[in-house]
Amino acid sequence: MLDSAQDRKVYEGILLQIHEIVQERNLRPGDKLPSERELSEQLGAGRSSVREALRALELLGLIETRRGEGTFLKHYRHNRLIDILGFFILRDYKTKKDLVEMRKILELEAVRLACKRATQKHFEEMERLLAASVERIEEGEIPTEEDYHFHRVICRSSRNSILHRIWVPLVEYSQNTRSESLAREGRARNAIEEHRLILEAIRGGDEEVAVQRMRDHLENSRL
Repeated sequence: MLDSAQDRKVYEGILLQIHEIVQERNLRPGDKLPSERELSEQLGAGRSSVREALRALELLGLIETRRGEGTFLKHYRHNRLIDILGFFILRDYKTKKDLVEMRKILELEAVRLACKRATQKHFEEMERLLAASVERIEEGEIPTEEDYHFHRVICRSSRNSILHRIWVPLVEYSQNTRSESLAREGRARNAIEEHRLILEAIRGGDEEVAVQRMRDHLENSRL
C-alpha cells in the first residue's frame, strides 16, 4: 500500500525504469529483467521498496519471479504498463485537468484528419455504433461502450497510428467520468445526436464544421 507521495514516486520510478529497459533492450515475454539490486542502484531506492513494487507488478500480471532465477517479463503490453503508471500519476487534480485538455487536442485533430482520410468502412462502422447506442437506450441502458468506440473509430480513421495509440489510454483513464456524464438525464440521447452531426460533417469532408461539432460535443460531455 502506498502511504505517501514519496512511496508513489518510488513506484512510478520503477515502472518507468522497466518501461525504458523493455524499449531499449527490445525485450519480449520470457526475457529477464534487472535484479532487485540493480533496480535499487539505478533508482536510488531501498531494496525493500523495489521488492514491494515488483511484487505489485507481479500481482498485476506484468512480470513473474522464478526462485533462484530472477524476474522475467510476462505478456508485456505497452498500453497495460501505461495504464498502471497512470493509476499513480493521475491522482492529483492538475494532472487530471491536463489529461482532459490533451484528450481534447487529440480528438479535434483526429476529426480534422478523418475529414480527409475516413473511408466508407469507417462511416458504416460509425452508423452501426449509432444504431447500437439507440438500442441500448431503448433497453434502459447507458451506451458507454458504444460512445467509446464511436470516438475510437474517428481516431482510427485519422490513419495516424501514433495519435490512436496515445488516445486509447487517455480515454480509458477517464472511463468513470464518461459513464457519469452519459448517465445525466437526457445526456445519452443528446450525445447520439451530436455524434450523428459529427459523422455528417466528416462524411462531407467539412473540417471546420466537424471540428466545431466535436468541440461542442466534448464541452457538453463535461460534468
